Amino acid sequence: MKFLDEAKVYIRSGDGGAGSVSFRREKFIEFGGPDGGDGGRGGDVWVEAVNGLNTLIDFRYQQHFKATIGTHGMGRNRTGANGSDVTLKVPVGTQIFEEDRETMICDLTEEGQRFCLAHGGNGGFGNAHFKTSVNQAPDWANPGLPGEEKTIWLRLKLIADAGLVGLPNAGKSTFLASVTRARPKIANYPFTTLHPNLGVATVDEREFILADIPGLIEGAHEGVGIGDRFLGHVERTRVLLHLVSAQEEQVGKAYKTVKHELEAYGNELTDKPEIVALSQIDVLDETELKKKTKELARACGKTPFQISAVTGRGMTEVLRALRDIIVENNAEEKPAKAPKLRHRDMIVSEEGEDEDGADDQP
Repeated sequence: MKFLDEAKVYIRSGDGGAGSVSFRREKFIEFGGPDGGDGGRGGDVWVEAVNGLNTLIDFRYQQHFKATIGTHGMGRNRTGANGSDVTLKVPVGTQIFEEDRETMICDLTEEGQRFCLAHGGNGGFGNAHFKTSVNQAPDWANPGLPGEEKTIWLRLKLIADAGLVGLPNAGKSTFLASVTRARPKIANYPFTTLHPNLGVATVDEREFILADIPGLIEGAHEGVGIGDRFLGHVERTRVLLHLVSAQEEQVGKAYKTVKHELEAYGNELTDKPEIVALSQIDVLDETELKKKTKELARACGKTPFQISAVTGRGMTEVLRALRDIIVENNAEEKPAKAPKLRHRDMIVSEEGEDEDGADDQP
């Protein structure tokens, strides 16, 4: 399965059905009167966050979504059927933007959240609706209102507790493969990882999600290499694990290069708690290891962890440090009620409850 984290989609809600102009005509009823029914309401376009998806690849093959129109009203006071809704199923963590790609419509961060992207048009009134004591035979009806149409952008930001950052070949994929069941591609050349990978790590019977993104190089914020387009997938993490390979000639410079790219990207990535680790230490002797550890400590201002995914040295300590920060951040977050998303005069909660629903008639 290919990884796709951005997609452009065209949506259109259904038009409302027209009201009917009809009069009751029966043999033994002299004054039958109007009996034209109302038109049905057009279908809505919804988006829903579901479990089991981690890519927007489905929207590569289908970019147009249209709800059905409402059925026209008919005689004998028969109201037209409402149009069927259309639901776009997206991974948890998907953001919906307007066509300008800057105005956010909604951010679906929890499973089961739903949001109405386009309301269907209201059905028109039939002539029976306009009957009054002074106008007992109206011969007109309302047409149905048109639905909404727009182009939107879907942007996926993966939900993870901790994110791995570093230069290419810093050992991020190897780290992920050694502590989780994820099986990312691992090879001895730059940019082996071409898309983010997720894995569930376990330490002391506690689980948390790790996200591995492609490596950053100098100038990534200007589009050099793969660029910084995947940094959005670590925006939601609670802590960053910055890996610096012990095979780098200047580990301090390698650390500062990635740190500069994170600062250039912005979005408060540099404000997140950071754990620094010197990886691939199995290739060094003790003298060289001490030298590079001190150099990295001067660059980052803290004592880095020393880890080797091959021998397992220091891996448990790093996982515990990540776990402690994640647990601390989770404890600071106050339990909140399921978020409610507002669209015009309709409020749709995570449980799918509707409040102050819009009137079905214009």
